[in-house]
Amino acid sequence: MNTDNSISDNDIITSLHRLREYIEAEEFKGYDPYDTLTSAFPFKVFGNWTAAIATQVQKRNPINIRPLLGIKKEYNPKGIGLLLHAYVRLQESFPKDDYSNQIGFLFNWLKENSTKGFSGTCWGYNFAWSGPGKHLPAFAPTVVATGFIAQAIHSYYLFSKNEQAKDLLLSIAPFITNDIPITNFDSGICFSYSPMMKDCCYNASLLAAETLARIYSINKDQSLKELAHRAVDFVVSKQQIDGHWEYKIDVETGVERHQVDFHQGYVIDSIKAVMEYTENYPENWKSACDKGVNFYISQQFFADGRSWWRLPHEYPVEIHNQSQGIITLSRFNKSKDRTLEFAATIARWTIREMQDTEKGFFYYRKLKYYKNRLSFMRWSNAWMFLALAELISAQKKAKGVPNA
Repeated sequence: MNTDNSISDNDIITSLHRLREYIEAEEFKGYDPYDTLTSAFPFKVFGNWTAAIATQVQKRNPINIRPLLGIKKEYNPKGIGLLLHAYVRLQESFPKDDYSNQIGFLFNWLKENSTKGFSGTCWGYNFAWSGPGKHLPAFAPTVVATGFIAQAIHSYYLFSKNEQAKDLLLSIAPFITNDIPITNFDSGICFSYSPMMKDCCYNASLLAAETLARIYSINKDQSLKELAHRAVDFVVSKQQIDGHWEYKIDVETGVERHQVDFHQGYVIDSIKAVMEYTENYPENWKSACDKGVNFYISQQFFADGRSWWRLPHEYPVEIHNQSQGIITLSRFNKSKDRTLEFAATIARWTIREMQDTEKGFFYYRKLKYYKNRLSFMRWSNAWMFLALAELISAQKKAKGVPNA
């Protein structure tokens, strides 16, 4: 395996703190690849197709024209959740440092800015999103945004035993059990992406299951465990023979959508979390994770730590693929395998090729002949902040180094 020894473990810590300083200077606000519909220009008036095309064009534009379109840097609820999760990891790894102000601000922001009008606490994105035939308004809740925020709140609770964090986490369950449509299959169930539509996206369903498992670990509600297990059973049944998962399945036709990218990491993480926070799970879940990780390392990354975009497409190198690889392989670390070593390899490549040398933020994409150097708070920086924090935490634990 090729590794870049020019970047040491201390350099990775330095990279993280340079990124932290950038994030704090920006006051946790930023642009997003999908924020086009927050523009003063009324794209939606011309229909979903126009709004969808405008979003996709802007997503790929390497020149930041957002100020010209009236798009402002904003707080993104999911981004705030990722940042909270990262700061908790930092506080665990470096207890002599004090991140209580950042953690308190981010947690309180989430507590005060959930989406109202649903059975339980939930969150969405701060921008509207359009695709052919569908439209989600700003702050429409999803199990994806809510699931990642739930991870952060649970981690905060486990670290601090803060009762407000516990209560907020428990309050999420009714949103998933009452408001999210469920599709039943012979092999299990699939939670939908949002209350607004019935669909079956594997990673989204598992984020709902993972959230219920985390809540079950606190309140021991057996009905939540049962739902989480049935959701994992279904997704495990859809694993391909080589170890990968497709992205989703059409609930009407049964046709799967081929898309293999960072969502592979989401799936592995969620199955692992449900195993961790429940008990008496089927043995084939563990083998599914092992098989999925083997595919992830061998097929979705080059030996030097650069990721494929979406198999079989090599470019662009997407920052979210890089960050998720670091996260999944850091969390999956076991003493006898190479996952943590390779997580560090991914981090070194990403720091060398995609971190801005002056300001410390991470670039959005690296294409074959140029880089898209735009800075996106949620998509790029919050994810990389969490990724590096998870890696450093895992390295400390693997080395048996006391937190300091």
